[in-house]
Amino acid sequence: MAEDNNTPQAGAAASGDKPQLKFSLQRIYVKDISFEAPNSPSVFKQAFKPKVNLDLNTSSTKIADDQYEVVIKVTAQVNDNETGTTSFLAEVQQAGLFRISGIEGAQLEQTLGAFCPNLLFPYARECVDNLVNRGGFPPLMLAPVNFEAMYAQRKQREAQQASQAEASTH
Repeated sequence: MAEDNNTPQAGAAASGDKPQLKFSLQRIYVKDISFEAPNSPSVFKQAFKPKVNLDLNTSSTKIADDQYEVVIKVTAQVNDNETGTTSFLAEVQQAGLFRISGIEGAQLEQTLGAFCPNLLFPYARECVDNLVNRGGFPPLMLAPVNFEAMYAQRKQREAQQASQAEASTH
């Protein structure tokens, strides 16, 4: 009788109660890349005193039943701190294909909005540094980003906007 409890059929029935969680990163790639140094070569004649404006966005798209593309868009505009002239503008869209199943609703949304970007960001950061360095400037060395906090802030903003919209209709 003890052997009957360990048969594959019994295990399958027990695990059949819950969908099996599957998560895999299938591919990491650069979706789009751009670098502009509009004031070169004159920008190299002065001391480099950068003022960095960084914009960071994430998006996700369902590709197939259990396949998603997640994209981090990093835009760095660096101006001279004294003159305000643009030293360079670098933009990278770092993407990844993820196979995800057994996760739904808010948990899937958080996985796509926070966990996947956390995996992709080191690649985006390295790409930006390399791009800027090839443009003749010192690497930016972007600080790590807490995508969990960004996701939580976005959800909080969306909830506030929804409650304001609901309040204005009453």
